[in-house]
Amino acid sequence: MCGRFALFTSPEKLANWFAVPEVPRPLPPRYNIAPTQPVLAVRAGAQQAEFALFRWGLIPSWAKELQIGARLINARAETAAEKPAFRAAFKRRRCLIPTSGFYEWQQIDGRKQPYFIHPGDAELFAFAGLWEMWQSRDGSELQSCTILTTPPNELMRLIHNRMPAILPRTEFATWLDPALPTEAAQQLLRPFPATSMAAYPISTSVNKPSYDAPDCIFPLA
Repeated sequence: MCGRFALFTSPEKLANWFAVPEVPRPLPPRYNIAPTQPVLAVRAGAQQAEFALFRWGLIPSWAKELQIGARLINARAETAAEKPAFRAAFKRRRCLIPTSGFYEWQQIDGRKQPYFIHPGDAELFAFAGLWEMWQSRDGSELQSCTILTTPPNELMRLIHNRMPAILPRTEFATWLDPALPTEAAQQLLRPFPATSMAAYPISTSVNKPSYDAPDCIFPLA
């Protein structure tokens, strides 16, 4: 799964990386983004790709309460297109979620050791995501998202049995295309090459969702 990640890249680099003409408004560096918090994403706009802020944890349009989103922070790539919670979004509302790296926990002798997983030579990863619009009983609207996951690659297999679905830059436009058939979109969701990733153990300070500081990504001494 993917339960925490970081984003500390400048707005200008984000706009260039995702080929979005409009630079996103400055956001503070985030080193421990947690579920239900706002996340930056890229989606298809009326004429071109655009940045948007979503609540992390997808709330289906038919949900009665927004609390369901806390349980839907991830969607399995193998089944998302058929699941009622994700089916409509998979067809029409795909997005990219920029990240400087993400966290995963490895079980070691009865304890969980956190790792920071980051791009090997590139500046960013782009998670494949889905987004949805939900309307509350009072008529207010909320946009939310989920991160798709795949089986692990050779690197991630040593740490966890799932990993976020990461897309190469050459597939960004294809993934965002609302006309892309579901079957073709599913074929893009495969384990990202391990040779383009790196990982190292970090402090357990990242375990606290309220802790958000640069030392979250410092290698363990």
